[in-house]
Amino acid sequence: MENKSSLKVRVQKLGTALSNMVMPNIGAFIAWGIMATLFIDTGWIPNPTLNVMVSPILTYLLPLLIGYTAGYNVYGQRGAVVGAIATFGAIAGSSVTMFIGAMVMGPLGAWCIKKFDERFQEKIRPGFEMLVNNFSAGIIGFILIILAFLAVGPVVSSLTDAIGVGVQAIINAKLLPIANILIEPAKVLFLNNALNHGIFTPLGTEQVAETGKSILFLLETNPGPGLGILLAYSIFGKGSAKSSAPGAIIIHFLGGIHEIYFPYVMMKPMLFFAAIAGGVTGTFTFQLLGAGLSAAASPGSIIAILAMTPRGGYLPVLAGVLMATIASFLVAAIILRTDKSEGDSLESAQAATQAAKAESKGQETSTSGDVKAVTSEEVQQIIFACDAGMGSSAMGASILRDKVKKAGLDIPVSNKAISNLTDTPNTLIVTQEELAERAAQKTPSAVHVSVDNFLATPKYDEIVSALSGESAGVQPVNQESADAANTESNEIDLNQIDEVIFAYGKARGSVTMGEATLKAIFKNKSIGIPVAKEANDQLGKFNAKNILIVSTIANQTEVQKYAPNAQLLIVDSLVTTPEYDKMVARMYK
Repeated sequence: MENKSSLKVRVQKLGTALSNMVMPNIGAFIAWGIMATLFIDTGWIPNPTLNVMVSPILTYLLPLLIGYTAGYNVYGQRGAVVGAIATFGAIAGSSVTMFIGAMVMGPLGAWCIKKFDERFQEKIRPGFEMLVNNFSAGIIGFILIILAFLAVGPVVSSLTDAIGVGVQAIINAKLLPIANILIEPAKVLFLNNALNHGIFTPLGTEQVAETGKSILFLLETNPGPGLGILLAYSIFGKGSAKSSAPGAIIIHFLGGIHEIYFPYVMMKPMLFFAAIAGGVTGTFTFQLLGAGLSAAASPGSIIAILAMTPRGGYLPVLAGVLMATIASFLVAAIILRTDKSEGDSLESAQAATQAAKAESKGQETSTSGDVKAVTSEEVQQIIFACDAGMGSSAMGASILRDKVKKAGLDIPVSNKAISNLTDTPNTLIVTQEELAERAAQKTPSAVHVSVDNFLATPKYDEIVSALSGESAGVQPVNQESADAANTESNEIDLNQIDEVIFAYGKARGSVTMGEATLKAIFKNKSIGIPVAKEANDQLGKFNAKNILIVSTIANQTEVQKYAPNAQLLIVDSLVTTPEYDKMVARMYK
């Protein structure tokens, strides 16, 4: 088990290292893609004057940015400078676009200067630090730029040509859809950024330079497979997984955060076949109709995809997305409709998945959901960590930041790539379950909380309750207090409810999603009870026995202060909780 886990971590680290060289520079790739789309001879508005910049940006700027970023990731500013110097040697010594050369020479240059500093930094006499540092970087850079020009450039050029020929042969043989058999499962296992930005973006950019577009930009970013699965859950799913799927569709399809649908696949592994069917069908359609993008679409939103679509290419792109959606929907619908399991809630599936993963790794599972009893004094910052430090982790950080502010805690919440984490005490790291082991290795001094879904998890409320609970002189919320709250909610007199109110403090985010979730459940069950949301300080007008107020544990005190006579339903998560389905089930008794 340990070897398998270690292998998975090594693969993730390699993929992350590749994507982290490219991801910070995606803006430059997009700028180049827009310029190429507009100004090349076959562009929207051909312009010979401005077209002059397209080739130098591709040849020099983009590889240098990759080399600089790769060096920075290894050894900060000094590593970045030496990495960029070494990268230029590969560029000058080759006739092809030197993305692979940049990915080799950038880290190599940074590693060399890092090892030099480790060996000699403490031996430098006082007053000579700047002299030695500048000349060491210059001399090492000089050696590496010559080496790269004479050896690395030609070798990588030959390798790049071979890879390009291989990819083109696969495309010509119409075999590219087979790649999605590996791509779709790899995405759900959090290798999406490594695939898209570590492999497809460099190769696709070279194709754009030759043909004006590349299908490689569509292999991983196609939102169709995930959209079809979420649509199937919206119609044929059960419990909170069904009620939360429509909101996930918006985040996935328009926001481009594909990680939102990963837990829906993980809770029913048979849905991997639906994702594969959608990916294969979409790529087959793309290839059949000659679809392609002029630059990487990041994030994988339909808006970003259409923005990077060259003139005359909208129909093939939209057709591929549509066919992928239909294929994954049909397969997912069959799987969900033939599923006879009971209690199919997203939370229970997430908990079971987490427990199974922990058991497979030889780890103990905690009933408190890995949220340790810490105080706000012990935790001075909260960091969301994921592969790229963008996308879903940024949204998760935004959700928890809102909850932290609402609880009156002065704790900063930010998001980073795992590779950029530093082992700082008094830090709480929140990461996805699949990436938890890497985060723990990177920051052993931090407190770690793993979640299956950055965008919908009850652990955020547990974190806030634990932090604010200690500072207020009470015990942090644990499973026993949560169970007590749920037991108390079972005493609600459902026959007297005339209206359901979702209570909120300063922020409305999760309250709005919870309101929409319960409305969808009520509508599906033909329950005519109105559902609305209201600020805590306005709950006085709802202080009656015929009103049911829904709130989180962290907000319970405020609700009882303003509406002590109303009935109260305490949930661990306003968005995804089994309590809504339990309440509806009791209405039918």
